[in-house]
Amino acid sequence: MTLEAKISKQLTTFLQETYQVEIESFEFQQTRKEFEGDLTLVVFPILKYIKTNPAKLGEQIGEYLTNSSDEVSKYNVLKGFLNLSLSENFFTEMVDNIRKDKNFGFKEVTKDSDKVMVEYSSPNTNKPLHLGHVRNNLLGYSVAEIQKAAGKQVYKTQIINDRGIHICKSMVAWQKFGDGETPQTSGVKGDHLVGKYYVEFDKAYKAEIEDLVQKGKILEEAKKEAPIFVEAQKMLKKWEAGDPKVVELWKTMNQWVYDGFEITYKNLGVDFDKNYYESQTYLLGKDHIKAGLESGVFFKKEDGSVWIDLSEEGLDEKIVLRSDGTAVYMTQDIGTAIQRVADYDIDEMVFTVGNEQDYHFKVLFLILKKLGFEWADHLFHLSYGMVDLPSGKMKSREGNVVDADDLVDEMISTARNISQDLGKLEGYDEDEKNELYRMIGLGALKYYILKVDPKKRILFDPKESVDFQGNTGPFIQYTYARIQSILRKANLDSTSLDLSTYTFDVKEKALIKILNQFPEIIQQSAEQYSPALVANYVYDLVKEFNSFYQNISILGADELQQIEFRVELARLVAEVIKKSFSVLGISVPQRM
Repeated sequence: MTLEAKISKQLTTFLQETYQVEIESFEFQQTRKEFEGDLTLVVFPILKYIKTNPAKLGEQIGEYLTNSSDEVSKYNVLKGFLNLSLSENFFTEMVDNIRKDKNFGFKEVTKDSDKVMVEYSSPNTNKPLHLGHVRNNLLGYSVAEIQKAAGKQVYKTQIINDRGIHICKSMVAWQKFGDGETPQTSGVKGDHLVGKYYVEFDKAYKAEIEDLVQKGKILEEAKKEAPIFVEAQKMLKKWEAGDPKVVELWKTMNQWVYDGFEITYKNLGVDFDKNYYESQTYLLGKDHIKAGLESGVFFKKEDGSVWIDLSEEGLDEKIVLRSDGTAVYMTQDIGTAIQRVADYDIDEMVFTVGNEQDYHFKVLFLILKKLGFEWADHLFHLSYGMVDLPSGKMKSREGNVVDADDLVDEMISTARNISQDLGKLEGYDEDEKNELYRMIGLGALKYYILKVDPKKRILFDPKESVDFQGNTGPFIQYTYARIQSILRKANLDSTSLDLSTYTFDVKEKALIKILNQFPEIIQQSAEQYSPALVANYVYDLVKEFNSFYQNISILGADELQQIEFRVELARLVAEVIKKSFSVLGISVPQRM
């Protein structure tokens, strides 16, 4: 039970006995540094139930808690704020509890734990992953790890958009311009090679459109009639009809892409428990649309296309099958969701997809409800903002993207340059240096992206993210390495440490209080699907530790008990840093 929960229980008893009112929750804050105290109760909300003076009520509550609570030693009232000072025994108990709990902050996953599926990445097979995919992957992976830390059974998945006009465009362009080129013959990573032909298609398409417009066609006609686009449409129909040659080429080029994706995922440090493929799930979606058409959930227009009318829900009509019977994204998303529940009997499903798809997921969830699936009430769209660059928006068709592989290489290179300039790597051999550059570069990238609330856009600056000062990954990694150095120098065994007579310094108390928040932060982050809560928590912890380190001697303390406790406190801080970074997908170095 948290401190706030304990005091809330005591408050409930007091208010029932004194005022005959029952209040469900109370508002607590950390006491501001300019005032004495450790925890502040905001009295004003209680006045909705009790008509009295806030200062008077604060005095009454403060006196009651001081006399009846083992946690509170004294209090002071400032207008409608009751500042509570915690007892020495309470700090001793907090430290003992943290030390005893080897899994501190994380809940055990059991066979009875809720099952959560987190979908992320969900790439198309016509291009490599780019900066936008990087945020998606890092966010989805971290949300999955946080759910696991909060005690859930977690399944990580992706839906690979391996069919449709997009891959047909790359296939047509490769047939026209590829001259048999493969990843092996060219030395080009498979997803990059297929992406190259997607760009080549767009160049040829634009040239054909311009030629048709010059010949008198209006722009919309030219877009539909451009020969290379017509070829791609024909290829898509052949694929859906199972044409052997088209299917074979499709399998070959998709495999090039999968091999490339695996390298990128490994470099980013993300993984999946199961891959779903649109080419397999869209047929299931079609089956349920057919059933929904018979039951009146969907309707057919004169051209044969199938739609759903959601105007009563404040939306509009949405197509679910084209007039020629081919599937749209919604078709496969319906099939994929149904298949996943059948496979895993999950309690909750989280879709990590950018906010440009907000409308799509509102429609998807409504369709699944109308089809009669009760579990549709437990679907969540983790909608996130785009990643911007100083140079502007990315466009895949024009090849104007920040490639994920190039970004990882740039981050490692930036970490190398900054580390060398700072001269922090004396005594490292080349392999150790390269591993550390990688750890710092990827840590900088992941932390910079994950510290921002998912709903907000990000302006990504690689150099700023690798700064060794401020709210950055390398700053936190450096603090962890500093603590490891302290622990090596101290070389103490803390198993017999007894704090029953210890008097805590104000700086020690500040660290203990923030350490004690860790389990609650993990739970809040899981509930809100926000790694930013963990990221900013660990930054606050590191700031507090550095203030402690700069103001209080650890190894040079006057008494052995102080040295032993401060070394142990530093170790506990390091453990929480490591756990916090683990759910963000970030490694920590032993030396730096």
